[in-house]
Amino acid sequence: MARIAYDDRSAAAFAAARHLAPDGLASWRAAVARHLPTTAGARVLDLGAGTGTWATAFHAWYDVDVVAVEPSAAMRARSGYPGMVGGGAEALPLAAASLDGAWLSTVIHHLPDLSAVAAELRRTLRRGAPVLIRSVFAGRGGGISLFRWFAEALRVVESYPSVAEVCAAFDGVGFAPVALEPVPQVSAASLREAADRLRRSAHTPLLLLDDADYARGVRRMRAAAGRTPDAPVVDTMDLLVLR
Repeated sequence: MARIAYDDRSAAAFAAARHLAPDGLASWRAAVARHLPTTAGARVLDLGAGTGTWATAFHAWYDVDVVAVEPSAAMRARSGYPGMVGGGAEALPLAAASLDGAWLSTVIHHLPDLSAVAAELRRTLRRGAPVLIRSVFAGRGGGISLFRWFAEALRVVESYPSVAEVCAAFDGVGFAPVALEPVPQVSAASLREAADRLRRSAHTPLLLLDDADYARGVRRMRAAAGRTPDAPVVDTMDLLVLR
């Protein structure tokens, strides 16, 4: 079970609040290209593809064939990427050794049985194919600007898998870590825009806060937005690569 259920309400909030502008993703485009096969026609899995943002970007950037798998029907209904497939991480609807790489973006904390996920990725990936995991890991949430205002949400992040825990689960089926890179992104054009776009249901750490902590965080964020000159909001997330 995921930490939150992506029903119609949360899927709509995700679509409204979590999409990143293409011009804010230059660092991710470069980082992914360092590790993912990007030759035309390569077949790449986007696991937990959400509304298809990354699948669309990868196809546009690299001309790869992206297989986008998403368990939530509400998320798939809002996808801008054609041909999204329903399915779960522990039982992928894909043939053995049929993929040249896998991408998991902000999904690892929704997967309670990481060993089963690792085994399924081992089954469906060709030998030597990489797994790229974009995430905030336990103990490494300091690069996320949202936590300046919602400091209590860091308690939720501490319950996420750590890098060591993910590596241990994947080691059991023969994957080894080859890179851990902090990658910056422009999350909003300004703090004011970020505050206006904020949707509690779109962010797992905020949804799992109690109401009082969430309300305090909103007040802090809006107060800061009112006194901060307009400047891009830059966040940093980790890219963990295993082969």
